[in-house]
Amino acid sequence: MFESAATTLASILVLGLAGYGYHRYYKYLVLKKMTKAFEPGDPVLELAALGKGVPSTVLEEDDQPWIRKAEQLKIDQIVSGTHRGHYHLIIGEKGTGKSSMLLDAMQKVGGEGISMFEAHADLEIFRIRLGKALDYEFHEDYIGSLFSIKGPREGNTALLDIERAFNKLEKVALRRREIAGKPLVLIINSTHLLRDDEDGRDLLELIQQRAEQWAASNLVTVVFNSDDYWVYERLKQYSTRMDVLPVLDLPKDQAVSALRQYRVRNFKEEPSTQVLEEIFDQVGGRLTFLNRVAKSVDMLETCDHICGTEKTWFLNKCWILGEDMDDDVMDQQKYAAAAMVLAKALVDQEKEILGKGTNHPGQGQLLPQLPLHIAREIMTRADFIRSYDHINIFTIDAQAMVRADSVPMQNAFRQICSEPGFEKHLQATLDRISAIESLGRTRELVAKDLIAGQYKISGRSDRGQGITVEISPPGDSKK
Repeated sequence: MFESAATTLASILVLGLAGYGYHRYYKYLVLKKMTKAFEPGDPVLELAALGKGVPSTVLEEDDQPWIRKAEQLKIDQIVSGTHRGHYHLIIGEKGTGKSSMLLDAMQKVGGEGISMFEAHADLEIFRIRLGKALDYEFHEDYIGSLFSIKGPREGNTALLDIERAFNKLEKVALRRREIAGKPLVLIINSTHLLRDDEDGRDLLELIQQRAEQWAASNLVTVVFNSDDYWVYERLKQYSTRMDVLPVLDLPKDQAVSALRQYRVRNFKEEPSTQVLEEIFDQVGGRLTFLNRVAKSVDMLETCDHICGTEKTWFLNKCWILGEDMDDDVMDQQKYAAAAMVLAKALVDQEKEILGKGTNHPGQGQLLPQLPLHIAREIMTRADFIRSYDHINIFTIDAQAMVRADSVPMQNAFRQICSEPGFEKHLQATLDRISAIESLGRTRELVAKDLIAGQYKISGRSDRGQGITVEISPPGDSKK
């Protein structure tokens, strides 16, 4: 009996020690792998190197960007860890060079202490991408069940897994601060892809809470990169240490000068000032457009193609159907008509600006803009503007000003609003929408088999009163 008891006790003891030892080893391995994820080199930089290190929005010559934006210096300070005590929101329209400047700043420090990944609307995919960036498996490779220990991830949701990853990241950041003396940098690219629903808001709130704590203790600098205004609107509610960095289009003098230098260097031709100004009037200072124009053989033809593409996109999303539209498409036409009304308001404001001659030397003609609350008043809707921002028709900047998403889009607004009969077509659409809404609010009362006499109908159903019908026979003074 004693021999059997001793054997059983020894077996349990060995099993327990093995399980405890594996558990301790696994926790050590997790922190070691996550620490290694912040060593020099980053998967994002490796992917950029496979594409010859040339981001789509920055033209380079001899590995040096030919356009240097004013915001690059601050982004360099953020990524290198010298700008501390805050977390950052980089906001700007699509194609202004936000991601390219982040990659450029990462290349300067070799990716040391930096991890970058792309956001996604699905929380599970977001969890996987975060785990890949941090080299964290969320205990999916944990084999503690062999020792009759319940797996730590059983029954957990994606949000809980993300919280667990941040707990591990905090431990790694504490160790690294003692060695390197500067915070880690976590970059979340394309934050606007998160859905503006309950799950997306919960995730954004979770990340912001951690960002606030880490900024206060100089552990981790979180960088949000977003194209849409709603991310700023959501983060601003609880922000105390958030720093907003707007990234705008290039001013006229810088865009024209850079374009001329690139054409001289690579095409051995020097465009005239008139041609360069015409290009700027058509595509503005958006880097993604300048990139395509500078590399093309016929620059003006490429400008026309870009403007035509933007106009087609706007018409496909928001064209109005006029007075003959069917009532089944009224919801979509409300959306389209509101966009057309706002586009017309921006074109009218542009005419006023041109009439006053308010051109800015070095910047060119500034796009007309309206405060967000005024834009909602013009559209008579408050919910559409976020969707317009998301599909790159209108944009809302960090100062809550609404304007066309780009110069080609403003050109599209101008061309559409100047077409013959546009105002009449728009008014007919608005009248048809009003008529359909009025018809939906109207109730028809049909009376059948009436007898001779006088009838009186009284009461209001919308106030909780019943409808009373009284009749007086002919020649009878009483009801």
